[in-house]
Amino acid sequence: MTDHAPAATPSDNLAAAFQIEGWPVRGRLVRLGEAIDAILSAHDYPEPVAALLGEACALAALIGSALKFEGRLIVQAQGDGPVRYVVADYDTRGHLRGYCRFDEDAVAAVSQGFARPGARTLLGEGVFVMTLDRGADFERTQGITPIEGESLSLAAEHYFQQSEQIPTKVRLAVGSVVTDEGTAWRAGGALIQLIAGDAARGSTEEAWDRSRALFQTLADDELIDPTITPEVLLFRLFHEDGVRLEDARALEAVCRCSKDRIGAVLASFAPEERADMVEDDGKIRVTCEYCATVYELEPEEIVAG
Repeated sequence: MTDHAPAATPSDNLAAAFQIEGWPVRGRLVRLGEAIDAILSAHDYPEPVAALLGEACALAALIGSALKFEGRLIVQAQGDGPVRYVVADYDTRGHLRGYCRFDEDAVAAVSQGFARPGARTLLGEGVFVMTLDRGADFERTQGITPIEGESLSLAAEHYFQQSEQIPTKVRLAVGSVVTDEGTAWRAGGALIQLIAGDAARGSTEEAWDRSRALFQTLADDELIDPTITPEVLLFRLFHEDGVRLEDARALEAVCRCSKDRIGAVLASFAPEERADMVEDDGKIRVTCEYCATVYELEPEEIVAG
């Protein structure tokens, strides 16, 4: 397809809504460069595990950036497969973090083929969970569905269909690109949802069929290519009908861990349990699962509340 859209300054690490002119369809787009590279590079994950976490982070930003309140969206999936648990945490300031727990030997065993193993192969039988956290003054709300399909994209589509009865299509992509400094991780995601018909709008099925067909032409490499701006990407998909990007929000990798938080957690343990944590040099060391920062504490620094 030949592009006739005007060139635009490359944009990265953002989540934005988009609207197709006159269509009963809403969409969102996420592009992640330095933010996802920081999250994935903090860990020495096998490539399939890093890719799964990258997809989860893109998905969390894709859905979380649509929230109309201050708080957090937590996307997680857990099962009985080589990856026991993957979690991505987005807050409405645009901060992202995430991590995985996995069995390294089991991941290696399912990674022998030519294709990267997908979410179902890595997670096995399990559940897909989305949690909304509006802060201490509100109860968390949570939706849980079985993991369906081979990808997190399909798991998310199934979630929206089962939990919210909203027809949804999702695309997620993760890969590495060559930079002047070496290689770097990138991730991208896109989502479209049908706005239900009503007396004024009439049936929306034909428009949904057309938008799905166009959406299916979106390639993984387009989602992560740093030289393709969000405007150009959307123009490629929907140029015949007109599409506009709106409400763009910056994304960055930020972890909420701190020495004080770690100390508060340790203070909740019994004194004998903390004593078992003391290493030969007399210090307690704790590694944040999200960002891999190692905190060193003196036992006397930890004061029980």
